[in-house]
Amino acid sequence: MYDHTKQFRCELIRGKSQREMDNMLPTYANIINEICPCKASDFPRLFDTALSEYLPNLKLKTLANHRTETAGKLFGMYFEKDNIIYIAERTSKFLEDNDQPAFFKDFCYKMQFPNGMSKPQTIKEQLNNNINIRPCAYVLKTMLLADEAHLVLTKDDIGYYVLNALDVLQDKAIPDEVIAQIAKDKAVSKERKIKTQGKKRPYDYQHIIEQLNYLELANLIISENDNTVYINNNEKNAVEFIAKYYNAKPMFDVYAFDLSTKEGRRKFEIQWGIEFALVGDRDNIFKTSAEALGIPIITEEETAVDTEGLDKAQIGEEGERYVFNYEKKRVKGFNKRLAGKVVYLGKIQGLGYDIQSVVALPLVQNPEFAKYIEVKTTKRVTAPDLNDVNWEDTVYITKNEMDAACQHKEYYSIYRVYFCRNGVVVYVIDDVYNKKETGTIRVTPTTFRIDFSSKAVSTTIPALIGGQNV
Repeated sequence: MYDHTKQFRCELIRGKSQREMDNMLPTYANIINEICPCKASDFPRLFDTALSEYLPNLKLKTLANHRTETAGKLFGMYFEKDNIIYIAERTSKFLEDNDQPAFFKDFCYKMQFPNGMSKPQTIKEQLNNNINIRPCAYVLKTMLLADEAHLVLTKDDIGYYVLNALDVLQDKAIPDEVIAQIAKDKAVSKERKIKTQGKKRPYDYQHIIEQLNYLELANLIISENDNTVYINNNEKNAVEFIAKYYNAKPMFDVYAFDLSTKEGRRKFEIQWGIEFALVGDRDNIFKTSAEALGIPIITEEETAVDTEGLDKAQIGEEGERYVFNYEKKRVKGFNKRLAGKVVYLGKIQGLGYDIQSVVALPLVQNPEFAKYIEVKTTKRVTAPDLNDVNWEDTVYITKNEMDAACQHKEYYSIYRVYFCRNGVVVYVIDDVYNKKETGTIRVTPTTFRIDFSSKAVSTTIPALIGGQNV
């Protein structure tokens, strides 16, 4: 029988704020992609040197924490095998799809206690207490049952009744029992909170907040008023998929390893890193749509433009469709006659741009001149902040795209589209060629990689629907 009074603190690596984790994920991925594979002995120097270019003036210890604690143990973005560091499968997938919520969905799906993220003494304590759970799956199952019972849960509820409850962590309690206890307490307005004698709230709840942060970065839950949490019904398929594993054994059997010896611990660390780095075939379930982020489908009626018969299938990805509609509306507002010159060309190989538009600005000498737009899209829960002095982003462009930027100069722009929770942010980088020549952006011929900060952003485009400027 479920005894909620038995509490146990399942410690997790200390993370960062949601926005910082959203910001740093692409940075980690790009660095690892550039330097791996490499010798394990060289990896710390290569990673730290590269990261210091993004985040200058960091102390060596802080750089090491980014590398080992967050990118390594927590996110599993690289792994070691035969003294070589390799890029993780989940990192490669993220670099292909730029879907940050999908990255965190996979993280939440595989999250378990005990795990290879923690320090040896923490793992030993969890083993001694027979901890054996996939916590994110259990939380989502509990929240689904709460919805059915018309119960509104708080972070305090999830912390006390689930993530800090020993019976749950030991796989001795089913979610129905947890919900029954919550309903019983709420019926008499009984509030239960984690309280460790002599400790302040951050000690008791930091590990709870961290785990809920990852579920929110995965776009699976939504928090309101800093404490109330809800299932994101736009992600119901992914939520239900993960939730069905609430009573499944963790994917990695920590109990199978002898952690009493240095050799056993090393074997465990290596094998955990290899298996945690794998993704598996869950693309269709974990893929994040604009609608799942709370952004409605942009229709012809909402943009009030003639899309010339182009439909969702013809315009390849959501970011290109969004910018195409924006440009049609913008140009039509300037001069209705010019609206027909906005053309989607993303399906044509080798051009080096997705959309041909028109300058269409007042007080310029040639407002009817063609404008060439390359669209680069990513999806994330938090919106980027131009006022963050440490913020920097990266996009990859092909040789054809770089050639087009050099050819068209001030008439070539990159539209960086961010689909975020309930809104769209678009940063425009005009005249990529000139910014490269003046050093405002760094262009690295890998394909061609562009690193830009707020100084390079020419314009912030107001969202057509549901968005807010940052």
